[in-house]
Amino acid sequence: MRKARECLELNLAKDVKDNKKGFFEYSSSKRKTRDNVGPLLNEVGTLVTEDAEKTELLNAFFPSVSTAKANPQEPQTLEVEDRAWSKKHSLSITEDQVRDHLSKLYTHKSMGPDGMHLQVLREVADVIAKPLSIIFEKSWRRGEVPEDWRKANAMPVFKKGKKEDPGHYSSVSLTSIPGKVMEQLILYVIS
Repeated sequence: MRKARECLELNLAKDVKDNKKGFFEYSSSKRKTRDNVGPLLNEVGTLVTEDAEKTELLNAFFPSVSTAKANPQEPQTLEVEDRAWSKKHSLSITEDQVRDHLSKLYTHKSMGPDGMHLQVLREVADVIAKPLSIIFEKSWRRGEVPEDWRKANAMPVFKKGKKEDPGHYSSVSLTSIPGKVMEQLILYVIS
């Protein structure tokens, strides 16, 4: 069964140019999430079962990841010395570096908010290395990160104790994989 699924996924990744519909149907079918947070107790000790109420309750415990309004970050302006440094030590992210990094992705990690599985990125590394290297380079030069890469899915993860207590959950942010790849490449290049 496992081999058949691996074979199917490999064929879908190889034929992505010719069979886009099949590829996106399969990837969409894998994006389904399950309800993993059961009923929670609110401040007065009543069980909360509605998703919206559970969300509000958990947001009260995770104020750092839940804001009323998401504000896009303003690009930072460089000082004169920083501009001189950036011109002297220009960063260059090559297509080969991106391809190499994508081909070494650990495929057993979670998908980000874009829903793209790491195995797919790994399989199509040769095709997307050039466009990604251009995006990374422009992003670095402008000092801006694409808006989609700033989004994250905050997931409550149960730690220990009673599952009904919202205080026994911690928040984990799942961020975009291309954004993480860019961060790691820039760190590699500047260090």
